[in-house]
Amino acid sequence: MIRRRLPLTAIISSSLIAGGLLMLDLPQSEETPHALKVPMTHTASLSAPSMSVGSSANAAIQPDPVSQPREELPQSYLRTLEVGSGDTLMKILLGAGINRGDAHTAIQALRTEYDPRRLRPGQEIQVSFQPGRHEDMPHTFKEMRLSTGFNTEVYVARAEEGEYQAHEETKELVTTLHRADGEIDSSLYLAASKAGLPASLLMEFIFAYSFDVDFQRDIQKGDRFEVMYEKVETEDGSRSKVGNILFASLSLSGDRMPIYRFKEKSGRIAYFNDKGQSAQKALMRTPINGARLSSGFGKRRHPILGYSKMHTGVDFAAPRGTPIYAAGDGVLDYAGRKGGYGKYIRIRHNSEYQTAYAHMRSFRKGMYKGKRVKQGQIIGYVGTTGRSTGPHLHYEIIRNGRKTNPLRVRMPSGKKLKGTELARFMDTKVKFDQQYAQLGPVISIGRLASAE
Repeated sequence: MIRRRLPLTAIISSSLIAGGLLMLDLPQSEETPHALKVPMTHTASLSAPSMSVGSSANAAIQPDPVSQPREELPQSYLRTLEVGSGDTLMKILLGAGINRGDAHTAIQALRTEYDPRRLRPGQEIQVSFQPGRHEDMPHTFKEMRLSTGFNTEVYVARAEEGEYQAHEETKELVTTLHRADGEIDSSLYLAASKAGLPASLLMEFIFAYSFDVDFQRDIQKGDRFEVMYEKVETEDGSRSKVGNILFASLSLSGDRMPIYRFKEKSGRIAYFNDKGQSAQKALMRTPINGARLSSGFGKRRHPILGYSKMHTGVDFAAPRGTPIYAAGDGVLDYAGRKGGYGKYIRIRHNSEYQTAYAHMRSFRKGMYKGKRVKQGQIIGYVGTTGRSTGPHLHYEIIRNGRKTNPLRVRMPSGKKLKGTELARFMDTKVKFDQQYAQLGPVISIGRLASAE
């Protein structure tokens, strides 16, 4: 039996904290009000002897036959150990009280299924003991097992003839669908928290809509969100993790915008709206998370020069070190200092569009002229280099050589599904809509809280 460990809450970036989205720890509930089991292909698992869970330790553990008489010890027991930095498997087994000969033989058997050099800090190893045959050796090493993947384990056990043999075990997986929905009162984050949406999926939700929605300025009280997502766990319940968002909807001022996860024939996975249009655009409107718009596009009085000057981009105030993302796929055609812009990167996306990023504190390692980048890839960090009064990102969109307002420019549309791909997508859409409806009625989390 494997010791169960609860999933960790995902860590949210400090840039979101600056934007006011994150105000408290998002709860990770093991019980979700609405859940739907989904059939999936299972892999048969090998049987292994059951064992009772003992204490866990990171340090050496040595049974003491003197201080604890044999008849008071359990018939067999289990030690759960955690790999520390610099540990080797031999060191761990010796520390658990296994003699060097048995440890060496067990490790040699393990090598037929798993390379012990792949052990990583934090990985768990379970070691079981059985009653010994002599008074001076009350317990002997019987078996060890270690997790090699989310639902895979390798265990080494002593056969009747005394030799150790290694086996790999694959646990069956169960996938369930879960629903989170609610009405936004003060912030999307608080509403998602009340609805039980895992923090990592909130990030995925925000990114999926970031091409059309400015989450700092477009969200209003009374807007709604809906999410259907997967949760995957081993059949014995020992391990679990959240999966993907399959369906989501964001309603702004009554305008509902649903999106659906779909795998294209090419293998590419993306989100599409209910008409089969990709939610992902060629360019991101705001290539930074959680920042405050501090200066818009147009003529303004320059804060340093003191006279009116055309502001050819938009400024996003954010703490030093906040990540800056490439607004779209492209090639860096400038990376270096550029006068009042300070540290500056410009990306050519195609023959029509370029984007520029100024006043950066530093570039991410490996950013240079000619470097190809992908949309959403970190290219640098917010700073205040050049002619600047404080840490912020100055962002420009250049179309056919002319600088245009990033907040108003009509972004190049994403891919539109056609033919058999569109028909297949529509089948997926109908299935997800039906599954979402089975998960229960839409409940306003805000109203539910006030009714109590």
